[in-house]
Amino acid sequence: MTATRGTRALLGVLFLAAATVGAWLLWLGWDDEYTVDSQTGATSGPYDPWQVIGCVLTLVLLAALAGARLSPWLVAPVMTVAFTTVWSWRAASTDDSGLWVVGGILVLVGMAAGSTLVSLAARRLSRRRLGGRPG
Repeated sequence: MTATRGTRALLGVLFLAAATVGAWLLWLGWDDEYTVDSQTGATSGPYDPWQVIGCVLTLVLLAALAGARLSPWLVAPVMTVAFTTVWSWRAASTDDSGLWVVGGILVLVGMAAGSTLVSLAARRLSRRRLGGRPG
């Protein structure tokens, strides 16, 4: 690996981490309001389904773009750590029950599985499109 290639990879990883945190901020980071159903008293939230869907689609796009340019073995841990950290930081600061740990584990597992699968698929497709040349 040349210095230029290593520098590009480092910059790519830093950009990916920032973009992953940005996806959380854009879709989820601003919402901390829970909704209480007046009929049943059930509490839900703080996120609406459209926010979660938008966040997931943004993360899929990021993993695909990054996986086509960087090693999926860099993409998956960077996205997983960045998103899980920022999600857990917010959840821990707003949850007195300690159940945020369960949510954090689910976020960790989901991010690891999703970012790995998407970035591996993107890498495979980009190499196939380039005729098998190393990327």
